[in-house]
Amino acid sequence: MKRPTICLISQFPPPIHGLSKAADTLLHSALRDEFAFETVDLKRKSAFPLCMLSIGRSDADLFYFAISQSCGGNLRDLAILKLLALRRKRCLIHLHGGHYRAMVDALPRWQRYANFRAMRYVTGAIVLTESFRSIFAGMLDDDRIRILSNGADDDFIMPDGAWEANRAALARKDVLDVLYLSNLIPSKGYMHVLDMARQEAERVRSGEGRRFHFHFAGAFDNARTRQAFCAYLSKHELSSFVTFHGVVEGEAKRKLLQTSDIFALLTRYPREGQPISLLEAMGNGLTIVASDHAGIPDVVQEGVHGMLFASGRESDAYAWMRSLSNADIAAMGAVNRAAYRERYTQEIHIDAMRRLFREAIEEAVPERRLIEAPWPFAVDALPQNELPTLDKRVHHER
Repeated sequence: MKRPTICLISQFPPPIHGLSKAADTLLHSALRDEFAFETVDLKRKSAFPLCMLSIGRSDADLFYFAISQSCGGNLRDLAILKLLALRRKRCLIHLHGGHYRAMVDALPRWQRYANFRAMRYVTGAIVLTESFRSIFAGMLDDDRIRILSNGADDDFIMPDGAWEANRAALARKDVLDVLYLSNLIPSKGYMHVLDMARQEAERVRSGEGRRFHFHFAGAFDNARTRQAFCAYLSKHELSSFVTFHGVVEGEAKRKLLQTSDIFALLTRYPREGQPISLLEAMGNGLTIVASDHAGIPDVVQEGVHGMLFASGRESDAYAWMRSLSNADIAAMGAVNRAAYRERYTQEIHIDAMRRLFREAIEEAVPERRLIEAPWPFAVDALPQNELPTLDKRVHHER
């Protein structure tokens, strides 16, 4: 029997980031035994005409489309969605963050209208958490929105034996390892974590006992950011308190996750969703120190999995960490590992995606409706109340 064909429209590695990693995991998963995959890589803007040509020629049974959260990327997405609508193709869109609606609400009126219109032709939409369902309010019927959490890559989760050994060793550990694992973009909050290292250095120099060592892993977004990071290290003499690992993959990433005790991500990144690195940290039994931003509060419960900090309160994170005993960290780590196994394993994620793909392929092919105006759509015919503006706090700031 011929396998259904699914065309994956997304960004793929390299470089590695949340979106490309999720697409790559999907492509190389056990789903290959059930579906035939085609890929369209949206990474290079210069290749967009070839991407459109590939989409136009594809006879896939379903198009899986990881949509953008930027204004420029949205223009590209509208063109792709228009092409799929004209071809009457099933399209399942996947939003890997929480910024899409805030972006749409800030667009020029004609582009906002185009987004509302485009949603009428998609088969369904996937969002990461229940709190993100409201992003598509007024754009999609609720029964066409599916909730699907990210899944952590099993390759980076330590086996039970190693975890039990780590947990036993934690009771005797004098200096705890704090891990920042994400791209080093200012809005990701890595400077807040670096400031914790400064506070630790000052306490140690004043005669208090050493408590933490800080590890940073990821890519800088530009040379200026790297220079600022290095200058801060030099100014506060933090070389013995901080280790910068650069981009880590494979065994290096595995080792870093498995030897750390606390995961710190005080992010305010506008396009943040549900960080996969956070789920990997939970799977390895790390205590979580994070911000109450995007989809993170749907994963991390204060006092259970770690602690969340509101905007402007990030400086309190160090004092909270300092107040924890090794037993506290071990207890939260055990809860986090259990939560990962219950909700965030790669197998759970792939099984859920399998069901969504099957459902979407069985859906009727979308009807091609008459469009009152040529592309780009005219906006005067649309009543004001058909373009509701969502309260950004619902999906952007918690």
